[in-house]
Amino acid sequence: MNASSVPHPWLAALKVYAHPRVVGMLFLGFSAGLPLLLVLGTLSFWLSEAGIARATIGHLSWVGLAYGFKFLWSPLVDRLPLPFLTARLGKRRAWLLLSQVCIAAALLGMANTDPAQNLTHMVYLALAVAFASATQDIALDAYRIEAVEIEKQGAMAATYQAGYRIAMITAGAGVLWIAAAFDPSEATYDFRPWQVAYTVMAALMAVGILTTLTIREPEKKISLTTTEREAHTRERFAAAGLSGWLLTATAWFHSAVLAPFIDFIQRYKWQAVLMLALIAVYRISDVVMGVMSNPFYQEMGFTKDEVATVSKVYGVVMTIAGAGLGGLLVMRMGVMRTLFLGAVLSAATNLLFVWLAGRGHDVGALVFTISADNLSAGIASSAFVAYLSSLVNQAYSATQYALFTSVMLLMPKFIAGFSGEFVDAFGWANFFTGTALIGVPVLLLVWLVGRQADRLVRRQHEDKPV
Repeated sequence: MNASSVPHPWLAALKVYAHPRVVGMLFLGFSAGLPLLLVLGTLSFWLSEAGIARATIGHLSWVGLAYGFKFLWSPLVDRLPLPFLTARLGKRRAWLLLSQVCIAAALLGMANTDPAQNLTHMVYLALAVAFASATQDIALDAYRIEAVEIEKQGAMAATYQAGYRIAMITAGAGVLWIAAAFDPSEATYDFRPWQVAYTVMAALMAVGILTTLTIREPEKKISLTTTEREAHTRERFAAAGLSGWLLTATAWFHSAVLAPFIDFIQRYKWQAVLMLALIAVYRISDVVMGVMSNPFYQEMGFTKDEVATVSKVYGVVMTIAGAGLGGLLVMRMGVMRTLFLGAVLSAATNLLFVWLAGRGHDVGALVFTISADNLSAGIASSAFVAYLSSLVNQAYSATQYALFTSVMLLMPKFIAGFSGEFVDAFGWANFFTGTALIGVPVLLLVWLVGRQADRLVRRQHEDKPV
């Protein structure tokens, strides 16, 4: 073969974004991102315009807790077949379709409910959207993990993030534009503009539904070790005197609820502690800094229009670009090296906010800072998703990944709660420097985990799938 006809390695790596399942994640990401703001930020705007008290609106934000507790019902998504749907679509597509149809139906219900007249009904419908959306996330994460091999997980994460970001703009600014277009007068509250806007959002769930009906069900690769362990567990329950439906129920509960946690500890032993520590702190710099970013912009004298324009245009573009670059780097450099690079960039770009604090109201500096910060966040996110996916046993995809994402946010969210007191005591420059420094232990953890990565991967794949 002529050397000139051989594609450059980076160009060859770019072909991953033409893979049908990678392309499909763009549309599934849109389906996952659409409901979030419709039950949180955008809904708050609607409720405020409808004259609902601020305290009540604040309480209604708790519907978002459904996303934080999704690990509680993830075993059902992992192991429970759905009547009629599972036999025809497969386990992952069945749960995806059910959740997407439920989201669309609940959004249509919200569209036809005036909160000024029936707030209780609106709350129940918002809860239904949040619960169905969290269920879609569980099934979608499991599908993504099982659909492609590890080296393509970064690309899957990149297209997912791109679709998710586009959906959030649609559910945020898009809803407001639609409502404004049908509002005869913004001086008084009118239910109809919101009815039209939310009806359009319900219709847009067709993007996810059609994609789910189009994609193929992934082949689940369960190791011989896992199969034998579950069979041995059932035999032990039978030997203990259980039989009939009680034996079946007990064995199912063990395999669906307990086995995912036991499996993770048995596979990685003491290194599981190191891995969970890395998962718990990897995004800590971005999460802690992000809580105070908007108050910082406001104190620097940036207007809402300036912040919205920069974050919605440059920020979104750079996040998508960073996610795409992260997926490419995972293909070329591997997961652990890209994970380390993402951690370095996430911590280092926080120092740009120290520089911005010294410049004050400088829109050009704001564009540069947000662009660099979002680019690094996109790279880190793609690498992190690929890493989490590599840890999952496909026998328990949904449950283990839901657990990892819960661990991921627990410590950063808790520490972020003290960020305001830190700024009051030490100022903005010291705060942003501190958020960069707390990213240094992350580098050590990535290095320590990386030392064991090759041996762990060999151990994980030494069993042939059944």
